[in-house]
Amino acid sequence: MGAGHAHRLYRHGHSPVHALPPHTKLAAVFLFVVVVVSTPRGAMWAFAVYAVLLAVIAYHARVPAGFLLRRLLIEIPFVAFAVLMPFVAEGEQVHVLGMSLSESGLWGAWNVLAKGTLGVAASVLLAATTELRELLLGLQRLKLPPLLVQIASFMIRYGDVITDEMRRMRIARESRGFEANGVRHWGVLAKSAGALFIRSYERGERVHLAMVSRGYAGSMPVIDEVTASRAQWSYALTLPCAALTVCLLGWVL
Repeated sequence: MGAGHAHRLYRHGHSPVHALPPHTKLAAVFLFVVVVVSTPRGAMWAFAVYAVLLAVIAYHARVPAGFLLRRLLIEIPFVAFAVLMPFVAEGEQVHVLGMSLSESGLWGAWNVLAKGTLGVAASVLLAATTELRELLLGLQRLKLPPLLVQIASFMIRYGDVITDEMRRMRIARESRGFEANGVRHWGVLAKSAGALFIRSYERGERVHLAMVSRGYAGSMPVIDEVTASRAQWSYALTLPCAALTVCLLGWVL
């Protein structure tokens, strides 16, 4: 899978959560999200318990609340969509703070906010305690199709390469006195985008030829064989098992 690759969501640490094999954490987060989505929307107390479970995980992973909350801002578009639902949904109307809102829209908004926020929070905790390289190894260990793993690996690596190329091109433009502050400069930006596409394509061709010359035949060599003990699996699956208990109580009560 190549050399290590740090990302902004990752928070370096030596907690018990950091030490877990990546495929156990991937499985735990996936099962947790499935359980959360399966919970009836009327069991509001269950979602509060899920939030407490994630807070416990964040505490053991030594992930500060501020770090987690800042990363949750990524779901703002979904929050905006949920806020609009009570105003556009049809059905029986209820009056809240002098406004006439759809009851089904209110439940839908709550459903999106509660389940979406918990899912994003679980994903942020996974990214904060697992490096990208380890995530790819975990996906490979979970028998995800190798081609998909390779696509994800190349996308992650060359995303940064293209971003760095864009930064150099911007610095080159600014060093020549260029400032994009109007429609008349769109032509220059369009030419820069075209040049970036050509450079990226040519670099991809060179990298592919280099890989083929080194024996690449459609599959990447596995450098690290990641394994997990029964104790590690038990520790990782504590979260989804506890969430499943809450979910079942939510359906029964």
